[in-house]
Amino acid sequence: MNVIAINGSPHKDGNCYHALAKVGERLGKEGIGFEIVQIGDKAMHGCIGCGSCGKTGKCVFGDDPVNETVDRMAEADGIVLASPVYYSGVAGAMKCFLDRAFYVSGAKGGVFRHKVGAALVAVRRSGGSSTLDCLNHYLSYSEMVLATSSYWNIVHGMQKGEMEKDAEGVQIVETLALNLAWVLKMREATKGSIPEPGKAQKVMTNFIR
Repeated sequence: MNVIAINGSPHKDGNCYHALAKVGERLGKEGIGFEIVQIGDKAMHGCIGCGSCGKTGKCVFGDDPVNETVDRMAEADGIVLASPVYYSGVAGAMKCFLDRAFYVSGAKGGVFRHKVGAALVAVRRSGGSSTLDCLNHYLSYSEMVLATSSYWNIVHGMQKGEMEKDAEGVQIVETLALNLAWVLKMREATKGSIPEPGKAQKVMTNFIR
């Protein structure tokens, strides 16, 4: 089993990275592979709603990491999303990545469906809950199975590595990793014995008549 983590911070060794590294360390002890993909420092197009991915299964913008990373996420058993807080929300490059990556995943037939997902947020002071909520929207919309912790998955710190001083935050991250491993193992153990529900044909209702 393996987990891929998307780091949406523009600082590749900032507090998001340190939190993700703790997740990876715990997962490694459980025999689960882990890798971090750095997204937040890349130039990233926003979604333009062109619908091309619905026909080709790929985003029309091929000059950034979205298409390649979606394929890697599709091969993983679990996905972790991490972002710092910008104006009580997800950092810009990460938001652009998520909008396109998750739309493409749907165009590919829902390739993230029933994978195990989790979200992590690094914040200096406040706005963490709304950012975490936004990240979870992508996971829940894609019919993923959410792994949770003993509190909101938020760590605090400003300078690189300061989250290590957030004792409760460290515990939250470690608990999240253990729960993530547990859900992954349950999912693996039930493969073939408990059939997955079929994918519903999506109904689109526009309230303008």
